[in-house]
Amino acid sequence: MPTVDRFNTTLVKSTSLTHPGEIELTPSGVAGDRRYLILHADGQRLSGAEKAPLLGICVSADPDDGSLTFTFPDGSHHWSMSTEPDGEPFPVRMYDRTITVRRVFHNAVEHDLSDQMHEDLMLVHVEEENARDVKPVTMISLATVADLGDRAGPRWTGGMPDPRRFRMTIELDGCAPLEEDTWAGRRIGIGEAVLRVGESVPRCVVTTLDPDTGAKDFPTLEVLTTYRHVGADLMMGVYADVERPGRLRVGDELRFLDDA
Repeated sequence: MPTVDRFNTTLVKSTSLTHPGEIELTPSGVAGDRRYLILHADGQRLSGAEKAPLLGICVSADPDDGSLTFTFPDGSHHWSMSTEPDGEPFPVRMYDRTITVRRVFHNAVEHDLSDQMHEDLMLVHVEEENARDVKPVTMISLATVADLGDRAGPRWTGGMPDPRRFRMTIELDGCAPLEEDTWAGRRIGIGEAVLRVGESVPRCVVTTLDPDTGAKDFPTLEVLTTYRHVGADLMMGVYADVERPGRLRVGDELRFLDDA
């Protein structure tokens, strides 16, 4: 029976992932996940390859006042900041929808993020829902990731590629390779929540990058081209909608709630 192996969340989209032992799913995704975005100074989103320097930045929130602390990869840069946005709201296109954001003014943080990326950036708070993907939840099985590594052949000798590179909400153990693809349209229960599994997730260049350093270390897209090409997209993992919100924990079993 498939079980939850790990959750992946982050306060600031594209920064280092955290792995809580439990999460609260709402209709829009994980509560508190991806509530902030880092944008170009003109308000445009960063492209896939441009995000590489952000992957190793760790962000944590103070449990008392909610202030954020950014820890840079070399460990020498730590800045705490108020999370109260005080900029005017403006729209940002996010996949299939438009979200409203407000700039969080804190010159020290933005200055050092800009140094990290070698250009002027801004930090913004997402005013409604969050900066999630196309659907509220994404899932992938460890067997699918291991199979990808096997298919790389002599191009890769490192065993299973680090599944964090896919930045999926839920990683599952106890599946056959690509088994999650066969669940499209089905209702599943995990913990207190009920999900409706959707279509496969198109992959981008971020999946080729080491999730800690941002260095390109695995030929994900090249390998997917050989067996996961659907139209113009390369697919891996699946989307899901939240039909019933609730709490999920690592180790929870996945339950099928309808017939195959």
